[in-house]
Amino acid sequence: MAKIVVIGGTGLIGSKVVAKLAARGHEAVAASPGTGVNSVTGEGLDAALSGADVVVDVSNSPSFEKQAVLDFFTASTRNLLGAGKRAGVGHHVALTIVGTDRPQNIDYFHAKRAQEQLIEASGTPYSFVHATQFFEFIGSIAQTVDTDGEVRLPGALIQPIAAEDVATAVARTAAGAPMNGGIEIAGPEVFTMDEFIRRGLEFRGDSRVVVRDPDAQYFGAHIDERTLLPVDGAQIFSTTLAEWLPENSPAKHA
Repeated sequence: MAKIVVIGGTGLIGSKVVAKLAARGHEAVAASPGTGVNSVTGEGLDAALSGADVVVDVSNSPSFEKQAVLDFFTASTRNLLGAGKRAGVGHHVALTIVGTDRPQNIDYFHAKRAQEQLIEASGTPYSFVHATQFFEFIGSIAQTVDTDGEVRLPGALIQPIAAEDVATAVARTAAGAPMNGGIEIAGPEVFTMDEFIRRGLEFRGDSRVVVRDPDAQYFGAHIDERTLLPVDGAQIFSTTLAEWLPENSPAKHA
């Protein structure tokens, strides 16, 4: 079994990845600032990656501001790649997003593409897991465009996925051979953006009004109808929104 270090291993996706890898018998190490490992500063990286076969990066920037998010992913990735080379890591896995290689003006996507390019050029065998938007971000998406109780969203199409399924895909990838490429993953259903958020808010008893607005932006950018959809041949997971909502309501986790 392999030693697999998960950067961001105490977060939403990372904690699930660590659990799934450990259940398969791997030595899964959760690495994050809370465990003394900071990929942006490099603190604790060499010690954490010592003896590692695989590094999995599911970390995320605390800020989505254009320069801050770019600085986070480029600094973190350079440090991870450097520490990985010193440790002899043979597989670098990164969780990224569907659509980073398409024409769009989303600052976060550009930062993720910069991360991918650093990994591609590093010479380290790698795999990318390109995921669609998570169900878990219903609330945060609504919050970014909330104006006095009205949530305005474009009618672009989205095929969201449960974090549990994302973690399954990442864990499988980490336990497998490097692809020197990537896969795309998505949930089973396609919604318009406004429909997705409306259904989530209504289930939770949220009284905010969701309005479809062709001029509305998604994380600060205008997007085309199919920017966020996976390509043909993507791996489709089975968890539906209707299945996910009751298990992830505020009352369920109170």
